[in-house]
Amino acid sequence: MNRLTSMETFVRVVDTGSFSLAARQLRVGQPAVSKNIAQLEDRLGVRLLLRSTHGLTPTEAGRSFYEHARRSIEAADEADMAARGAGANLSGRIRICAAVTFARLHVVPRLGAFLAEYPSLDVDIILDDRNTDLIEGGIDIALRMGQLTDSSLTVRKLAQCKRLVLGAPSYLETAGEPLVPADLAEHQTIVYDQRGGGTAWTFQQNGRQASVTVGGRVRVNAAEGIREAVLSGLGLAIASEWMFSPELESGRVRPVLQDWSLPLLDLWAVFPTGRQASAKARAFVDFIEKQLVEAAAP
Repeated sequence: MNRLTSMETFVRVVDTGSFSLAARQLRVGQPAVSKNIAQLEDRLGVRLLLRSTHGLTPTEAGRSFYEHARRSIEAADEADMAARGAGANLSGRIRICAAVTFARLHVVPRLGAFLAEYPSLDVDIILDDRNTDLIEGGIDIALRMGQLTDSSLTVRKLAQCKRLVLGAPSYLETAGEPLVPADLAEHQTIVYDQRGGGTAWTFQQNGRQASVTVGGRVRVNAAEGIREAVLSGLGLAIASEWMFSPELESGRVRPVLQDWSLPLLDLWAVFPTGRQASAKARAFVDFIEKQLVEAAAP
Protein backbone atom coordinates (compact mmCIF):
# COMPACT_ATOMS: atom_id res chain seq x y z
CA MET A 1 0.00 0.00 0.00
CA ASN A 2 1.35 3.42 -0.96
CA ARG A 3 2.12 5.37 2.21
CA LEU A 4 0.91 8.72 0.90
CA THR A 5 -2.32 7.13 -0.32
CA SER A 6 -2.91 5.57 3.09
CA MET A 7 -2.27 8.94 4.75
CA GLU A 8 -4.71 10.69 2.42
CA THR A 9 -7.32 8.02 3.09
CA PHE A 10 -6.93 8.30 6.85
CA VAL A 11 -7.07 12.12 6.78
CA ARG A 12 -10.27 12.03 4.69
CA VAL A 13 -11.86 9.56 7.11
CA VAL A 14 -11.06 11.77 10.12
CA ASP A 15 -12.17 14.95 8.34
CA THR A 16 -15.50 13.46 7.25
CA GLY A 17 -16.02 11.17 10.26
CA SER A 18 -17.23 8.45 7.92
CA PHE A 19 -15.82 5.67 5.75
CA SER A 20 -18.60 6.16 3.21
CA LEU A 21 -18.13 9.95 2.90
CA ALA A 22 -14.37 9.53 2.62
CA ALA A 23 -14.89 6.91 -0.09
CA ARG A 24 -17.20 9.25 -1.98
CA GLN A 25 -14.65 12.07 -1.87
CA LEU A 26 -11.83 9.75 -2.90
CA ARG A 27 -14.04 8.19 -5.59
CA VAL A 28 -13.41 4.63 -4.46
CA GLY A 29 -15.61 2.02 -2.85
CA GLN A 30 -16.19 1.98 0.91
CA PRO A 31 -14.61 -1.51 1.26
CA ALA A 32 -11.39 -0.12 -0.20
CA VAL A 33 -11.30 2.65 2.41
CA SER A 34 -11.99 0.19 5.26
CA LYS A 35 -9.28 -2.12 3.95
CA ASN A 36 -6.76 0.73 3.69
CA ILE A 37 -7.38 1.81 7.29
CA ALA A 38 -7.13 -1.79 8.55
CA GLN A 39 -3.84 -2.30 6.69
CA LEU A 40 -2.53 1.00 8.04
CA GLU A 41 -3.34 0.02 11.63
CA ASP A 42 -1.73 -3.41 11.08
CA ARG A 43 1.43 -1.85 9.67
CA LEU A 44 1.72 0.68 12.51
CA GLY A 45 0.68 -1.80 15.18
CA VAL A 46 -1.69 0.67 16.88
CA ARG A 47 -5.39 1.43 16.84
CA LEU A 48 -6.01 4.74 15.05
CA LEU A 49 -9.81 4.94 15.11
CA LEU A 50 -12.47 4.10 17.64
CA ARG A 51 -15.71 2.93 16.06
CA SER A 52 -19.01 3.40 17.90
CA THR A 53 -22.66 4.06 17.24
CA HIS A 54 -21.79 7.78 17.35
CA GLY A 55 -19.30 7.50 14.50
CA LEU A 56 -15.52 7.43 14.20
CA THR A 57 -13.17 9.07 16.69
CA PRO A 58 -9.38 9.11 16.39
CA THR A 59 -7.43 7.66 19.31
CA GLU A 60 -4.54 9.59 20.82
CA ALA A 61 -2.22 7.77 18.41
CA GLY A 62 -4.69 8.53 15.62
CA ARG A 63 -4.70 12.27 16.38
CA SER A 64 -0.90 12.33 16.35
CA PHE A 65 -0.76 10.39 13.08
CA TYR A 66 -3.43 12.65 11.59
CA GLU A 67 -1.35 15.79 12.26
CA HIS A 68 1.82 14.28 10.80
CA ALA A 69 -0.10 12.87 7.83
CA ARG A 70 -1.64 16.28 7.06
CA ARG A 71 1.80 17.88 7.08
CA SER A 72 3.18 15.21 4.76
CA ILE A 73 0.28 15.66 2.32
CA GLU A 74 0.72 19.44 2.38
CA ALA A 75 4.46 19.05 1.76
CA ALA A 76 3.73 16.75 -1.20
CA ASP A 77 1.21 19.27 -2.56
CA GLU A 78 3.78 22.05 -2.19
CA ALA A 79 6.33 19.95 -4.11
CA ASP A 80 3.81 19.36 -6.92
CA MET A 81 3.00 23.07 -7.12
CA ALA A 82 6.69 24.03 -7.18
CA ALA A 83 7.27 21.63 -10.06
CA ARG A 84 4.21 22.81 -12.01
CA GLY A 85 4.86 26.48 -11.39
CA ALA A 86 3.07 29.27 -9.60
CA GLY A 87 -0.01 28.91 -11.79
CA ALA A 88 -0.89 25.51 -10.35
CA ASN A 89 -4.32 25.50 -8.71
CA LEU A 90 -4.62 24.99 -4.96
CA SER A 91 -6.66 21.99 -3.88
CA GLY A 92 -7.60 20.05 -0.77
CA ARG A 93 -9.07 21.27 2.50
CA ILE A 94 -8.17 24.18 4.76
CA ARG A 95 -9.33 24.52 8.38
CA ILE A 96 -9.80 28.06 9.71
CA CYS A 97 -10.68 29.07 13.26
CA ALA A 98 -12.08 32.50 14.12
CA ALA A 99 -14.19 34.30 16.70
CA VAL A 100 -17.90 33.77 16.09
CA THR A 101 -18.99 37.36 15.44
CA PHE A 102 -15.95 38.39 13.41
CA ALA A 103 -16.26 35.31 11.20
CA ARG A 104 -20.02 35.76 10.74
CA LEU A 105 -19.66 39.40 9.69
CA HIS A 106 -16.33 39.49 7.89
CA VAL A 107 -15.20 36.00 6.87
CA VAL A 108 -18.22 33.91 5.89
CA PRO A 109 -19.75 36.60 3.62
CA ARG A 110 -16.45 36.75 1.71
CA LEU A 111 -16.00 33.00 1.33
CA GLY A 112 -17.85 32.91 -1.99
CA ALA A 113 -15.21 35.08 -3.65
CA PHE A 114 -12.40 33.00 -2.14
CA LEU A 115 -13.96 29.70 -3.25
CA ALA A 116 -14.55 31.09 -6.73
CA GLU A 117 -10.89 32.04 -6.94
CA TYR A 118 -9.81 28.57 -5.75
CA PRO A 119 -12.49 26.13 -7.00
CA SER A 120 -10.56 23.02 -5.90
CA LEU A 121 -10.30 24.12 -2.26
CA ASP A 122 -12.72 23.11 0.50
CA VAL A 123 -12.96 25.20 3.68
CA ASP A 124 -13.82 24.21 7.25
CA ILE A 125 -14.73 27.18 9.47
CA ILE A 126 -14.48 26.55 13.22
CA LEU A 127 -16.28 29.29 15.15
CA ASP A 128 -14.99 29.76 18.70
CA ASP A 129 -14.36 32.85 20.83
CA ARG A 130 -11.77 30.88 22.83
CA ASN A 131 -8.18 30.31 21.74
CA THR A 132 -8.34 26.80 20.31
CA ASP A 133 -5.24 24.58 20.36
CA LEU A 134 -4.27 24.67 16.68
CA ILE A 135 -2.34 21.40 16.63
CA GLU A 136 -4.97 19.43 18.52
CA GLY A 137 -7.76 20.90 16.40
CA GLY A 138 -5.95 20.36 13.11
CA ILE A 139 -6.27 24.10 12.40
CA ASP A 140 -4.32 25.65 9.53
CA ILE A 141 -5.01 29.29 10.46
CA ALA A 142 -6.59 31.05 13.42
CA LEU A 143 -7.77 34.64 13.15
CA ARG A 144 -7.27 36.20 16.58
CA MET A 145 -7.79 39.71 17.87
CA GLY A 146 -6.12 41.72 20.59
CA GLN A 147 -2.82 41.25 22.37
CA LEU A 148 -1.11 37.90 21.86
CA THR A 149 0.50 36.60 25.03
CA ASP A 150 2.31 33.56 23.61
CA SER A 151 5.60 34.71 22.09
CA SER A 152 6.22 31.29 20.52
CA LEU A 153 3.32 31.66 18.08
CA THR A 154 3.92 32.08 14.37
CA VAL A 155 1.84 35.13 13.49
CA ARG A 156 1.19 37.77 10.87
CA LYS A 157 -0.59 41.05 11.56
CA LEU A 158 -3.42 41.59 9.11
CA ALA A 159 -5.34 44.69 10.12
CA GLN A 160 -6.20 47.12 12.88
CA CYS A 161 -9.41 48.91 13.83
CA LYS A 162 -10.82 51.35 16.35
CA ARG A 163 -12.55 50.37 19.56
CA LEU A 164 -15.54 52.46 20.57
CA VAL A 165 -18.00 52.95 23.37
CA LEU A 166 -21.40 52.56 21.79
CA GLY A 167 -25.05 52.01 22.52
CA ALA A 168 -28.45 51.84 20.92
CA PRO A 169 -30.30 55.13 20.30
CA SER A 170 -33.13 53.89 22.53
CA TYR A 171 -30.75 53.55 25.49
CA LEU A 172 -29.09 56.93 24.89
CA GLU A 173 -32.44 58.69 24.60
CA THR A 174 -33.42 57.32 28.02
CA ALA A 175 -30.12 57.47 29.91
CA GLY A 176 -28.44 60.39 28.18
CA GLU A 177 -25.02 60.51 26.56
CA PRO A 178 -21.80 60.41 28.62
CA LEU A 179 -19.56 63.42 27.92
CA VAL A 180 -16.41 62.29 29.76
CA PRO A 181 -15.24 58.79 30.79
CA ALA A 182 -16.16 59.43 34.45
CA ASP A 183 -19.83 59.68 33.38
CA LEU A 184 -19.78 55.96 32.56
CA ALA A 185 -19.96 55.19 36.29
CA GLU A 186 -23.57 56.41 36.15
CA HIS A 187 -24.51 54.24 33.17
CA GLN A 188 -25.48 50.65 32.64
CA THR A 189 -22.61 48.91 30.88
CA ILE A 190 -22.35 45.51 29.27
CA VAL A 191 -19.18 43.80 30.40
CA TYR A 192 -17.31 41.40 28.13
CA ASP A 193 -16.26 38.66 30.53
CA GLN A 194 -13.30 37.35 28.55
CA ARG A 195 -9.61 38.13 28.09
CA GLY A 196 -9.37 41.69 26.74
CA GLY A 197 -12.64 42.69 28.41
CA GLY A 198 -13.50 43.46 32.03
CA THR A 199 -14.68 46.46 34.03
CA ALA A 200 -11.57 48.68 33.84
CA TRP A 201 -11.80 50.97 30.81
CA THR A 202 -8.90 53.33 30.01
CA PHE A 203 -9.16 56.26 27.60
CA GLN A 204 -6.70 58.77 26.17
CA GLN A 205 -7.10 62.35 25.00
CA ASN A 206 -4.30 64.69 23.93
CA GLY A 207 -1.66 62.71 25.81
CA ARG A 208 -3.61 62.42 29.07
CA GLN A 209 -5.21 59.25 30.37
CA ALA A 210 -8.49 58.63 32.15
CA SER A 211 -9.52 55.31 33.68
CA VAL A 212 -12.92 54.32 34.95
CA THR A 213 -14.25 51.18 36.58
CA VAL A 214 -17.69 50.52 35.19
CA GLY A 215 -20.58 48.67 36.71
CA GLY A 216 -23.35 46.85 34.98
CA ARG A 217 -26.01 44.29 35.55
CA VAL A 218 -25.10 42.29 32.44
CA ARG A 219 -21.93 40.29 31.86
CA VAL A 220 -21.48 38.29 28.68
CA ASN A 221 -18.74 35.82 27.73
CA ALA A 222 -19.27 35.88 23.96
CA ALA A 223 -19.26 38.71 21.45
CA GLU A 224 -22.63 37.68 20.00
CA GLY A 225 -24.15 38.33 23.42
CA ILE A 226 -22.55 41.77 23.57
CA ARG A 227 -24.10 42.61 20.22
CA GLU A 228 -27.58 41.51 21.22
CA ALA A 229 -27.39 43.26 24.59
CA VAL A 230 -26.39 46.56 22.97
CA LEU A 231 -28.99 46.28 20.21
CA SER A 232 -31.63 45.51 22.85
CA GLY A 233 -30.85 48.78 24.61
CA LEU A 234 -29.45 47.22 27.78
CA GLY A 235 -26.52 49.60 28.07
CA LEU A 236 -23.19 50.77 26.68
CA ALA A 237 -20.31 48.53 25.67
CA ILE A 238 -16.78 48.75 24.38
CA ALA A 239 -16.53 47.03 21.01
CA SER A 240 -14.51 47.13 17.85
CA GLU A 241 -15.83 48.73 14.69
CA TRP A 242 -15.65 45.22 13.17
CA MET A 243 -18.20 43.92 15.67
CA PHE A 244 -20.84 46.53 14.82
CA SER A 245 -19.89 47.64 11.32
CA PRO A 246 -23.39 47.09 9.76
CA GLU A 247 -25.15 48.83 12.65
CA LEU A 248 -22.72 51.75 12.79
CA GLU A 249 -23.37 52.34 9.11
CA SER A 250 -27.15 52.09 9.46
CA GLY A 251 -27.40 54.07 12.70
CA ARG A 252 -28.78 51.20 14.80
CA VAL A 253 -25.94 51.92 17.24
CA ARG A 254 -24.20 55.21 18.02
CA PRO A 255 -20.65 55.82 19.26
CA VAL A 256 -20.16 58.11 22.25
CA LEU A 257 -17.10 59.78 23.85
CA GLN A 258 -15.62 60.25 20.39
CA ASP A 259 -13.23 62.93 21.70
CA TRP A 260 -11.55 60.15 23.68
CA SER A 261 -9.69 57.18 22.22
CA LEU A 262 -9.26 53.57 23.29
CA PRO A 263 -6.36 51.25 22.39
CA LEU A 264 -6.67 49.98 18.82
CA LEU A 265 -7.55 46.34 18.18
CA ASP A 266 -5.18 44.21 16.10
CA LEU A 267 -6.17 41.25 13.95
CA TRP A 268 -3.61 38.45 13.61
CA ALA A 269 -3.29 35.36 11.48
CA VAL A 270 -1.88 32.66 13.75
CA PHE A 271 -0.29 29.50 12.36
CA PRO A 272 0.48 26.25 14.19
CA THR A 273 3.83 26.51 15.97
CA GLY A 274 6.63 24.60 14.32
CA ARG A 275 4.84 24.21 11.01
CA GLN A 276 5.52 26.19 7.87
CA ALA A 277 2.36 27.85 6.60
CA SER A 278 1.01 25.95 3.61
CA ALA A 279 0.32 27.60 0.27
CA LYS A 280 -3.40 27.21 1.01
CA ALA A 281 -3.04 29.01 4.35
CA ARG A 282 -1.00 31.81 2.81
CA ALA A 283 -3.55 32.23 0.00
CA PHE A 284 -6.41 32.57 2.47
CA VAL A 285 -4.54 35.04 4.66
CA ASP A 286 -3.58 37.15 1.63
CA PHE A 287 -7.22 37.12 0.51
CA ILE A 288 -8.66 38.19 3.89
CA GLU A 289 -6.02 40.88 4.35
CA LYS A 290 -6.81 42.35 0.94
CA GLN A 291 -10.56 42.24 1.61
CA LEU A 292 -10.23 44.06 4.94
CA VAL A 293 -7.93 46.72 3.47
CA GLU A 294 -10.40 47.35 0.65
CA ALA A 295 -13.33 47.51 3.08
CA ALA A 296 -11.49 50.06 5.25
CA ALA A 297 -10.55 52.27 2.31
CA PRO A 298 -12.54 55.55 2.14
